[in-house]
Amino acid sequence: MPSSALLFLLVAHLAAGEPTSSTTTLAATPSTLTKSDHAITLRWSDLPDPSPLDYVAIYSPPSSGDLNYLGFLFLNSSASWATGAGSLTLPRLPDLRAPYQFRLFRGRRRVDQEQDGDTLPVPDASHRAAVSGNVTYKGSGARPAQLHLAFTDEVDEMRVLFVCGDDGGRFVRYGLAGRREEEWEEVPAEARTYEQRHMCDYPANDSVGWRHPGFVFDAVMKGLQPGTRYFYKVGNGNDSGGWSETYSFISRDIEANETIAFLFGDLGTYVPYNTYFRTPQESLSTVKWILRDLQALKDKPAVISHIGDISYAKGYAWLWDHFFEQIEPIAANTPYHVCIGNHEYDWPSQPWKPSWAANIYNGKDSGGECGVPYSIKFRMPRNSSFPTGTIAPDTRNLYYSFDAGVVHFVYMSTETDFTQGSDQYNYIKADLESVNRSRTPFIVFQGHRPMYTSSNEVKDTAHREQMIQHLEPLFVKHGVTLALWGHIHRYERFCPMKNYQCLNTSSSFVYPGAPAHVVIGMAGQDHQPSWEPRPDHPKDPIFPQPQRSMYRSGEFGYTKLVATREKLTLAYIGNHDGQVHDMVEIFSRQVDTDSTPDEHKLVGAMPKKLTYMVIAGCVMVAMLLGFMAGFTVRKKTDSARWSPVQDEES
Repeated sequence: MPSSALLFLLVAHLAAGEPTSSTTTLAATPSTLTKSDHAITLRWSDLPDPSPLDYVAIYSPPSSGDLNYLGFLFLNSSASWATGAGSLTLPRLPDLRAPYQFRLFRGRRRVDQEQDGDTLPVPDASHRAAVSGNVTYKGSGARPAQLHLAFTDEVDEMRVLFVCGDDGGRFVRYGLAGRREEEWEEVPAEARTYEQRHMCDYPANDSVGWRHPGFVFDAVMKGLQPGTRYFYKVGNGNDSGGWSETYSFISRDIEANETIAFLFGDLGTYVPYNTYFRTPQESLSTVKWILRDLQALKDKPAVISHIGDISYAKGYAWLWDHFFEQIEPIAANTPYHVCIGNHEYDWPSQPWKPSWAANIYNGKDSGGECGVPYSIKFRMPRNSSFPTGTIAPDTRNLYYSFDAGVVHFVYMSTETDFTQGSDQYNYIKADLESVNRSRTPFIVFQGHRPMYTSSNEVKDTAHREQMIQHLEPLFVKHGVTLALWGHIHRYERFCPMKNYQCLNTSSSFVYPGAPAHVVIGMAGQDHQPSWEPRPDHPKDPIFPQPQRSMYRSGEFGYTKLVATREKLTLAYIGNHDGQVHDMVEIFSRQVDTDSTPDEHKLVGAMPKKLTYMVIAGCVMVAMLLGFMAGFTVRKKTDSARWSPVQDEES
């Protein structure tokens, strides 16, 4: 054998750690996975002197070094581990466009060994005992995966994005129910990707975190009839095995008299193994309950809104694959809209870092991703962008808006410049000025970091003050109905507020001239600072709700919005029972968007129907008619009286 070959084998042997045991075996079955059957069973035997710290590590691609694992499972999860033999099952493994491999290691606790958040030793991959055969997906990389829909700037279009392992030609086919697939429209998809050199920091730009993301394909279905169900599939027009399954959606109807949306922040990704940080199983429950609600709608359209801190990949690329497989049951059939959060974007050298935000935009929350995966894997309406200041492509999907039925939805980036005079501020101002309130009587504004919260997140204080200074006047002047925020992993509903002052403390009211703020970051992630103490309880070991906080809870869940031309309802649904735990109703009114609303423009401070009745009573056509109108007003007023503040702290 040539000396160069011997040297290569020696280097490979040293890189692999301890030689594989000659007796211990590790098998992974099946060797080929399909989309409908993607659970892997691991079986081992003849492991001498088993330890509760022995583990199996997961790799993809198989060429990964021992320390560059995706995650691991301790063998003591198997009931028979102490015998030196056992089995474990790994469900929900996505197609990473490369084979999986599994390696069994002996675990030993050292005094100086690094520990994870649960004080378990982090595997050091120094004592390898066995290696499995490879496990591959059928048609890996060729068949499309991770489908998700989104609106475009045109009302008769729907965008679909999906991932493949190569950039060969892909298409979307779509058509109405009842038409043969041969009669469907077919349009090509455009492919995009990004490279390791585009990542800004560790671990995203390091071999431990980087995995090639594949190619993100983007196709637009055009000429859609409003409010109509369409069927579609994506794939390769020349390969019958390269098509996705068939999905469907309801096209957008901006003239609809009802709007339904599911909204939340900070969902995150669950993976069925230990990895570099804990992943939230609650995110699965949130998706499950939303899927239940979507199925109950049948042929009613809906929108999904995820306001920042999307996958929490934080530089570990394969977590994005897990995330998109997790949401595909809802996102492949319902438009899924996002805005950027700190865990997609923030890194120490980001370009916008004002002096007042030195303690905010100076971390490594994105794990070095600096907005790149977020910008390529999603494509929202409007072409907003911001330079990264590096060789990475510009950050996109920052601020945009769209109409859906009776609601005008606005999205912002709390991570890039929103102060007066910035491009984002100018866009928000112009957008709010242009809203057609006769068609969309409600405005729902969304961003990641909250303008109001009673969480004791001290470092965000300056950020909140800047938002109140620069954005709140626009909200008040242009009649924003609801302001929804994430970042705080709790649900909290505030009264309609202007500069910390409550305008109404009821849970059912006519729009009073300022938006009600609701924090909805309770979709999955579990880390949360305590509630802020109140100055009037300086020595009490409790955290009472401030008077502006109407309801707050630590339960995971999501919100459901239902709006008609007369009323918008936002309900908070908890994951532990799938039931409504809080609700607010906001009745519309005539808003003059050219000037700041005041109480004289409330037209009697009641819904339009009641206004007409009061006017009729004022005309005093007849005493009987006037009496009936007055009675009706009193009855409605009684039903909308203030309700007591509720508290469901976890």
